[in-house]
Amino acid sequence: MRIALLSYRSKPHCGGQGIYIRHLSRELARLGHTVEVFSGQPYPDLDEGVALTKVPSLDLYREPDPFRVPKLREFRDRIDVEEFAIMCLAGFPEARTFSKRVARLLAERRDEFDVAHDNQVLGYGMLDIDDPAKVDLPLITTVHHPITFDRRIDLAQTRNPWRKLTLRRWYGFLRMQGKVARRARAIMTPSEASKRDIATDFGVDPARMEVILLGVDDGFRPPTTPRVPGRIMAMASADAPMKGVSTLLEAFAKLRTERDVELVLVTKPQPGGRTEQLIEKLSIGDAVRFAHGLSEADLVDLMGSAEVACVPSLYEGFSLPTAELMACATPLVVSRAGAIPEVVGPDGECADLVTPGDVGELHAALAGMLDDPERRARMGAAGRRRVEELFSWRAVAVKVAAAYERVIEDHRREHHPDAAPSPAVSSPTDPTRA
Repeated sequence: MRIALLSYRSKPHCGGQGIYIRHLSRELARLGHTVEVFSGQPYPDLDEGVALTKVPSLDLYREPDPFRVPKLREFRDRIDVEEFAIMCLAGFPEARTFSKRVARLLAERRDEFDVAHDNQVLGYGMLDIDDPAKVDLPLITTVHHPITFDRRIDLAQTRNPWRKLTLRRWYGFLRMQGKVARRARAIMTPSEASKRDIATDFGVDPARMEVILLGVDDGFRPPTTPRVPGRIMAMASADAPMKGVSTLLEAFAKLRTERDVELVLVTKPQPGGRTEQLIEKLSIGDAVRFAHGLSEADLVDLMGSAEVACVPSLYEGFSLPTAELMACATPLVVSRAGAIPEVVGPDGECADLVTPGDVGELHAALAGMLDDPERRARMGAAGRRRVEELFSWRAVAVKVAAAYERVIEDHRREHHPDAAPSPAVSSPTDPTRA
C-alpha cells in the first residue's frame, strides 16, 4: 500500500505523537508498504525508507519563543493569517490549519496514495480528504485520547477567572475535533479506556472504533550497569496539571525528609511556572533535576539508572513512557488513571497502583518500594516480560495495515461501487502484502 501518514506536530522524543509516527512508519515500511509522513513543526525523526514531507506552519509555539509574533514576510497565504489570528484570540490553531494545508497538498497528489492516516489532527480539512468531491482518498484516524480530559483537569486546577476564560478559548478546538471524530470513517485508539472516553466525550459510535495497543522500541532494554541508589524518575511530556507532577513533588518532599533520594524529571518546565514555584516552596531544589532534549539512547540509560520510576498522571490514553520503563525492567509506582492499569496489568505484578492525586498514598508506595530491593527486582522482571508479550511495534503495524485495507474497501464500496477493487488491497488475512 501507498500510505500518507498525517501529523500536525511530531516532537521526536517527548510526547506520544512523534514517537507513534516514527515507529509505526518504520514498521509499515519494513512490511513492504510505501510510507510518506506529512508533518508540521516540530518535525519527526524518521528511519531509513520513510519519506518526510514538511508542511510548515508559522510555528507559533516553538522554543524558546512561544506565542511569538511573526514578521510580515513570513505570511504566505490566508491559512497563515487564520493561524495567527486564532492564536491572538487565545485559541490553539495548529490542528485546524494543518488539516487545511495537508488536504490541499493531497488534492494535488491524490493518485500517489491508497490511504491517508490522520494521527489525531481531527481538523476540518480531514473531512475533505475522504470526500469524493474533493480529495477522494480513504482516511482512517488515530485518537490517542480525547483532549477533553486535559481541559477538565486544567480548569479544575485553575482559580483565576481570567485564566479560566483563556483556557476555555485555548481548548476551543475540541468542538471541531468532536465534529470530525463523529464523521470519521474509522478510528483506532490504543486502549479500552480511550475507546470508552472517545465514545462518551466525542459521541463516536463504539462500533467504528478499534483498539490497537502501542509498541515499545527494541532499544528500551534493562540496564547492564547498577542503578543509582535512591534515584526516582518520572516523565512528563508537558508541564501540565494532567501529568500529576505536583502530587509527585509533594510526596518526594516527604521522602526527602526521611532518606537520601533524588528525583529526575524528564520534562522542560515553564520558566517561573507552577512546577518551579512548587519546588522552591517545598525547598527541594537541591534534590530535583530536569532532563530534556534527550536522545533515545540517553533516555534508555536514564530509565535504567532509576531504582523506582513514577507515573503520577491524572489521566493517560495509553502512557507509552510506562511501557518503555517496563521494558527497561524499572519498577513502577503509577496512578490508577485512564489506561495506565491496562498497560501495567494486575496491581502489584509490574507496578504499585495508587489513587491519582493522593500525596500520602504515593509517598507510602514509593517508600515501600525503595525499602524492598527484592520486590523491585521481581516487579522489574515482570514488567519486562509483559512488554515482550504484548507491546511490539511490528504487531501494531500488521494490525494497522489490516485496518487500512478495510477502510480502502469501505471507501470504494461507498463512493465507487462500480470500480474494480484496488490492487493495493490484499486479503484481510494477509496484511503484509504491498
